[in-house]
Amino acid sequence: MQKGKKRSWAEPFKIKMVEPLKMTTREYRQKCAEEAGYNTFLLKSADVYIDLLTDSGTSAMSDRQWAGIMLGDEAYAGSRNFYNLEDAVRKFYSYKYIVPTHQGRGAEHILSTIMIKKDDYVPGNMYFTTTRLHQELAGGHFIDVIIDEAHDPNSEHPFKGNVDFDKLEDLRKKVGADKIPYVCIATCVNMAGGQPISMANLKKLREWSKEHNVPIIHDATRVAENAYFIKVREDEYKDKSIAEIVYEICSLTDGCTMSAKKDPMVNIGGFLAVNDKEIFDKARNMVVIYEGLHTYGGMAGRDMEALAIGIEESVQYDHIRARVGQVEYLGQKLLDEGIPIVMPTGGHAVFLNAREFLPHIDQDQFPAQALAAEIYIESGVRSMERGNVSKGRNPETGENYRPALELVRLTLPRRVYTQAHMDVTAEGIIDVYEKRENIKGLKFVYEPEYLRFFQARFEKIG
Repeated sequence: MQKGKKRSWAEPFKIKMVEPLKMTTREYRQKCAEEAGYNTFLLKSADVYIDLLTDSGTSAMSDRQWAGIMLGDEAYAGSRNFYNLEDAVRKFYSYKYIVPTHQGRGAEHILSTIMIKKDDYVPGNMYFTTTRLHQELAGGHFIDVIIDEAHDPNSEHPFKGNVDFDKLEDLRKKVGADKIPYVCIATCVNMAGGQPISMANLKKLREWSKEHNVPIIHDATRVAENAYFIKVREDEYKDKSIAEIVYEICSLTDGCTMSAKKDPMVNIGGFLAVNDKEIFDKARNMVVIYEGLHTYGGMAGRDMEALAIGIEESVQYDHIRARVGQVEYLGQKLLDEGIPIVMPTGGHAVFLNAREFLPHIDQDQFPAQALAAEIYIESGVRSMERGNVSKGRNPETGENYRPALELVRLTLPRRVYTQAHMDVTAEGIIDVYEKRENIKGLKFVYEPEYLRFFQARFEKIG
């Protein structure tokens, strides 16, 4: 091997079982898209070839996790699997107390109900759909304090998930620290394109939070991916393990909500973890009302065991390097053909820039939604919209928010698809790009009140 030449990498696993995929025609997919109201969430999974809708609960569990399933202690109270999960959270994430929930939004609901009062303000490094909704339902107002580069898909800032402290200070001076129940920080910010926050920025936020007595709550859904970016982009962490970086990230915060369906690679589950005993006591009291007993909280014992194992596997370097590497591979394939994507590629998905992809479609005709539908029709690849439909409407004016980022997310499940699947995905998107001028915008025929992107239906304009 030539000295200094970069080696290729391969998946750090071998395939033990396969799931056959249904092959369909373009005409068949056109019919499926029409029946689904051009909403990829409403497609039947059996009609999808390569499913890049989400990485939530769609990853492949390891043989160790499947073995853990057989060790499920399904006792109603005091399951041994809960204590294994509690030990894993303390060991890898640093938090003292854990309340299991059926998934991440269960934790968001309990946390928001406990910590937010009417007309509080919750700053965060860009919104996430369910997180913001729970904050608003609790009477709060979400305030975006992410750096401006995060709203620019062409910026190549290495840490677009960073907090802008001028924005944060402006909010504190305007409303007072007592009206800020906590700062909500996501690692690898989903809506920004899977972009990481730097350790340096998080340390500075920790200093700010101590000065003003405002807790930091961590959306830890993709903390291992964020740790990988810190390792390769912050020099002082290049010799640290992923596990060490994950632990340090978490130790700089006061608690977290976790959708365990992402980084820890289980099909269902989540938890709220905190260091404050008073908040913990309130949370485990509430979980009995809304989820289940405090030692299972909406999860089966077998799922808690698989989650405890998945937490350990998620911080292994070879795994996370290959996981992020596959995202980078797909992103580079598209860039090489001039396809506009969010730069740099994130940790869990490649985000197409629908504004540049379909400049002839007005944002109120939902170009990202139209593009996601067209990609499915052309190739059988299911993606999802992250733009005007996801952002929703201004409750005061009723107008669409028209966010700066109008994106289509190609989300890669962990340990599921091969590089050949990525090649096919890229080829399908390139075919759509070559015919992009023929794509038409969409209009609502059904719009739900909350989280409309999940269930809305559309029809083509013209």
